[in-house]
Amino acid sequence: MSIGLIIFILAALGWHIGMYGMFKKAGIEGWKAFIPLYNTWCIVDKIKLNKFWFFLQLIPIAGQFITIWICIKFVEHFGRFGFWHHAATVLLPFVYFPYLGFSKNEKFAGEIVVKNYKKSAAREWIDAAAFAVVAATLIRTFVFEAYTIPTSSMEKTLLINDFLFVSKSAYGPRIPNTPIAMPFVHHTLPVVNSKAYLDWVHIPYTRWFASPVKRNDVVVFNFPGGDTLTREFDSEQPYYDMLRGAEVEYFTQMRAEGTMTDSLQLAGLSREKARAYMENNYTIITRPVDKRENYVKRCVAVAGDVLKVVDGTLYINGKPSEFTNTTTFYVVRSKTMLDEATLTEAGIHINTTEKESGANDYNTSAVANEYILNLSNNEVALLKKIPGVESITRIPEDNNHRTYPFCYTGITNGWTTDNFGGAGLWVPKKGASINLDAYNINLYKRVISVYEGNQWEERDGKVFINGKQADRYTFKMDYYWMMGDNRHKSQDSRFWGFVPEDHIVGKASLIWFSWEKGPRWKRIFNWIK
Repeated sequence: MSIGLIIFILAALGWHIGMYGMFKKAGIEGWKAFIPLYNTWCIVDKIKLNKFWFFLQLIPIAGQFITIWICIKFVEHFGRFGFWHHAATVLLPFVYFPYLGFSKNEKFAGEIVVKNYKKSAAREWIDAAAFAVVAATLIRTFVFEAYTIPTSSMEKTLLINDFLFVSKSAYGPRIPNTPIAMPFVHHTLPVVNSKAYLDWVHIPYTRWFASPVKRNDVVVFNFPGGDTLTREFDSEQPYYDMLRGAEVEYFTQMRAEGTMTDSLQLAGLSREKARAYMENNYTIITRPVDKRENYVKRCVAVAGDVLKVVDGTLYINGKPSEFTNTTTFYVVRSKTMLDEATLTEAGIHINTTEKESGANDYNTSAVANEYILNLSNNEVALLKKIPGVESITRIPEDNNHRTYPFCYTGITNGWTTDNFGGAGLWVPKKGASINLDAYNINLYKRVISVYEGNQWEERDGKVFINGKQADRYTFKMDYYWMMGDNRHKSQDSRFWGFVPEDHIVGKASLIWFSWEKGPRWKRIFNWIK
């Protein structure tokens, strides 16, 4: 049993036992404190609150805040109005309620003490601020949150500096794994650069009113590869990318030296050397699921789907993907000059914010009258209408050694970002089972060992899960495959694999503002498709 679950059980017992004592002091039969909802009905009735406050508790998520408020009002009838008393009611009721219920120094004072109490102006401000923080935290955690698009991985669907509302309730609100954290800060405190959360209190994955992600939804999720990172580079350079780069370097070096010919042994030794290099040169840290970086991509395949990419075209269950308006690079030949103004006038959006890295959407070729443009399918059609355009040729992309699953043994059959998945890659589904063989072990090893928390060993060509030999495995969660619409400029599942359901944050729903040298008025209040 996890520490977080033990703490939760103890806290629930403390709350109810304390309420039992408080009920008896208030003249309410003590056993009523142990009956959910009925106990708050008794409080509302005793302190003569309007009964509609009881029914407001039934509202999902927000109702919890109402319950806390009812408890605060009950505590005030014990003559406790101070800020710290209210703070203890909200944060430590499992300790404070037993004190009120069983301490000889505490008595139920009733309605008269509440009527005679007057708050100071400062206290009014403090209470208002505390209410605002609690309410905003609840909304941000369970209902919706604002995000800003920082990269071009989803262009032309989502542009850099689009400001989004992300619905946390679309797939069911997720309970934070790390409930004790600084409000409004994701994982790191500014200035002091330290953790903004306590990880010794951990709640197992829980999602209320769970609803599965739908194919082609634009989804915000915690980066699966963000479980491990370096303090020096954090998420700017993912740990696994750095590790793989070191592995390739050691593998290439040792193969050139000719000291070892077996590819599997060479890959294993390269991996050991790379890990030692990372541990000796960087400070390695880990993060819980809910504190990993937020990514936004399109869910192109859901649990149980089979996917593959052939010459840049995505196939789901043997058919071309329903969502085809993706963006890739093209070589364009034109008799007339294609400058940014001409393209913009034709309705083609050009991102030139990444000129320093050479990855912007508009580049002139070394060949006369040639341009290298990053275009969506719709923009290709618009480009063909421009007088003088002679040809538009798609540029294939080859990232063989960077694609999932990362290995040297040929198991990926030369998978690249434009030709990926071989005959088809199956997305794991909760309750479904697979046979473990030489082919799919590399595909699902991380899912089974890391995401689903099993101990994995390989000995003498056999797999051992939790100490027992296994040739078959049944998955505990649903998984998803995420890809950026800007296919040649997206770090997505093709590089780091499946996204577990417990990493899902919410659905990107609305663009509430957009900015590029001024407001992009046409994008404001657009629903995301």
